[in-house]
Amino acid sequence: MARRERVMRMSVEQPLWRALTAYRVLTLFYAVGLFATAYSRFPHPWVAIGYYCVLFVWTLATLPRVASAAHCTKRFLAADLTLAVGGILLTPLADTHARIAGGGPTLPSIWTAGSVLAFAVKGGWRWAAVASTAVALANLVERGTPARDTVHNVILVWVASIAIGYVVEVARASERTLARALEIEAATRERERLARDIHDSVLQVLAMVQRRGAVIGGEAAELGRMAGEQEVALRTLVSGGLVPVSRVSHDAADGAVVRVVEEHEEHGEHGEENGGEPVDLRALLAPYAGSRVSLAEPGAPVPLPPAAAREVAAAVGAALDNVRRHAGQDARAWILVEDEPDAVLVTVRDDGPGIPAGRLAQAEGEGRLGVAQSIRGRLRDIGGTAELVSVPGQGTEVELNVPKRAKPARGKAESR
Repeated sequence: MARRERVMRMSVEQPLWRALTAYRVLTLFYAVGLFATAYSRFPHPWVAIGYYCVLFVWTLATLPRVASAAHCTKRFLAADLTLAVGGILLTPLADTHARIAGGGPTLPSIWTAGSVLAFAVKGGWRWAAVASTAVALANLVERGTPARDTVHNVILVWVASIAIGYVVEVARASERTLARALEIEAATRERERLARDIHDSVLQVLAMVQRRGAVIGGEAAELGRMAGEQEVALRTLVSGGLVPVSRVSHDAADGAVVRVVEEHEEHGEHGEENGGEPVDLRALLAPYAGSRVSLAEPGAPVPLPPAAAREVAAAVGAALDNVRRHAGQDARAWILVEDEPDAVLVTVRDDGPGIPAGRLAQAEGEGRLGVAQSIRGRLRDIGGTAELVSVPGQGTEVELNVPKRAKPARGKAESR
């Protein structure tokens, strides 16, 4: 099964829920501590004690509710806000009017802000505005008159909760945009991989049928003409950027079809890159050698991760296909493999007429992916580079550079 790109979604709001959980617990003990230090000043302390018992049980029992947006339902938020507002309105029954008028704390104290923040994180700034307005009205009723410190605290909670709600909404929108961008990028890379596979197999076969049909003549010529039309149509389809996998190449000497490179297994390409046994690149390049293709290689093995070795071999095959297609069947090619301490260099050189200036850009517009996907795209995906040097009348040289410890890179390649 072909390798699948997976888009990892992150949650920008999950840390907020964790912080809110800790905030509710800490402010619970803070509110109880305030009451304990002023216990003797309360004329009716049993009202406060009863409320704190309910608040303690509710806070601890509902911790899973504020652990994520999925569990924090509208019904829970309404009940939570009711408990906060109720505690504010119960304050005159437990405390003295003098302490209340003097700016004494309400029974829930700053625990109330946690209830408002839950609205902000769950529903954004509009929900935060509704919850903070309810708390503000309860505070005004509890004090009896809009004292300066009361108005100050009300405005502070109102502005802060709305601001946090707005930031949460922006963060969610950014998260959706990022997730969509990652999905598009993964889909594009998969399409490019498929495009390389089509270029290396189906298009090559159609081109061969077209050429052979023209040589044989008769009904074969008509078949070749139809194959040529299908090749053009398929190139147009994949030029939008389709995706890699197996590679079919023709030996330059005798035209025999040689399947050289890869089939991706169910565990995927990345798994092999990370844990597969290294393979000798020379073994994958050996089938390309022939009467008109010379292979020069080190005397010792050239180990590479399996996926990287297959991609390099496929890129070499694509370069030889280009030699045959653009330089002719009689052109000679040379493959040189160099095993450097930090990288493996593979050079493919031919004695053809070279590439005219501007030809690569023109080929890209025609949907020809010989350089763009089958060569540069493959090397890019394994963290390597592909350089092409061509001088009209002096042949073409393609140099493939594969760092031995490179990570897959992302970029946009040219097309031939």
